Amino acid sequence: MKNIAVIGAGTMGNGIAHVFAQFGYEVSLIDVSENSLQRGMQTIEKNLDRMVKKEKITSDDKSATLDRLRTYTSIEEGVKDVDLVVEAATENEELKFKIFKQLDEATKPEAILASNTSSISITKIAAQTSRPDKVIGMHFMNPVPVMKLVEIIRGYSTSDEVTNVIMETSKALKKVPVEVNDYPGFVANRILMPMINEAIITLHEGVAGVEEIDTVMKLGMAHPMGPLQLADFIGLDVCLAIMEVLYDGLGNPKYAPCPLLVNMVTAGKKGVKSGEGFYDWSHGTKELIVADNFKN
Repeated sequence: MKNIAVIGAGTMGNGIAHVFAQFGYEVSLIDVSENSLQRGMQTIEKNLDRMVKKEKITSDDKSATLDRLRTYTSIEEGVKDVDLVVEAATENEELKFKIFKQLDEATKPEAILASNTSSISITKIAAQTSRPDKVIGMHFMNPVPVMKLVEIIRGYSTSDEVTNVIMETSKALKKVPVEVNDYPGFVANRILMPMINEAIITLHEGVAGVEEIDTVMKLGMAHPMGPLQLADFIGLDVCLAIMEVLYDGLGNPKYAPCPLLVNMVTAGKKGVKSGEGFYDWSHGTKELIVADNFKN
């Protein structure tokens, strides 16, 4: 494994590209938007600068990392001769299916195709290709350069060999890989998202306010961030998409997304990415929003 391609230059994609490049891999960062690529590279450089300032890496390490990164707006150009592709596009089933069909045609037959999906079935994604044994999930945590965990998700047909390669590759990135099976939400989001959804229900029913709910979970349960702030950080649209996957895949009413979450996403209130969610992020900092906004 020497040449890696990452699909998507957003928060997860640029973080994954950063980590691979930092640990010596040649990386193609691919996105349909040139602006997204520029923003992604700026984020990587800013994060590397922060690491230099904290003396976690040297200036030479930063330069070497950036030299190993290339950007492309074409999948076909970006994935030539790569050994591994990590798809980190929007959490949308149809989009991922389309991308994997393209990857199957554009990459060499022995290339491993991985998805950073946080909830969509790897088995379904693999079925879009002619190499389901070489399709696997690599679910990195946000922020990727900091968080140690990678959920390694085996699809129904994923081979032992591919699983072992990806486990070892994750360790080479100084991550801790945990192998899980292909069920809706896997482990991380099957547990996390219902908790976030329940926090939203608690707010929706008027049990307590935003700050109160987050404070209880931070101080009472030792969570570094309250569930509502975390939802803003993840993106309310992503939370909703994952809850819908859980609800559709497991068929249990307990996974039904809270109506408040649905309404907020419909209204464009997606959290940090839109400037407003359970908190106001429009000024770059967290500010409380008037409680009346959450009664409907």
